[in-house]
Amino acid sequence: MSNRMTALLTSSLLLLGAAGVQAAMPETATLYKNPSCMCCDGYAEHLKAKGLDVEVIEDQELSQVKMDAGVPHGQGSCHTVMLGEYVIEGHVPFAAIDKLFDERPDVDGIALAGMPSGTPGMPGPKQAPYEVMSFENREASPFVTL
Repeated sequence: MSNRMTALLTSSLLLLGAAGVQAAMPETATLYKNPSCMCCDGYAEHLKAKGLDVEVIEDQELSQVKMDAGVPHGQGSCHTVMLGEYVIEGHVPFAAIDKLFDERPDVDGIALAGMPSGTPGMPGPKQAPYEVMSFENREASPFVTL
């Protein structure tokens, strides 16, 4: 095989590999929230700033959305996001979402319970490390501390 053909083949394989990595993060997300919740709008803006096209749905029964998504009791927050095959519950920092899509663990999703100060969409300074949990079959386990 000629050097030119080898270089062309190598370049093509590298481009295909890069395209596969780029395709790992979905382009669209659906955020379910209460119509009066402003911090949820702030989280949607956070996702948009990271390049996601976010559809906001306001008039859904949030407890039913969380139940259908498999969010464990005690891990709930004010909004639920569907992102590809994963559920993102609450004000999860994007670093944890990046980790989720880089590693692609066999889980239903990740959650940051409550509304911690300083997280995306929430005002105030960070008060403590953010303990992001993964969950599967309504059971939570540690995912990452930020």
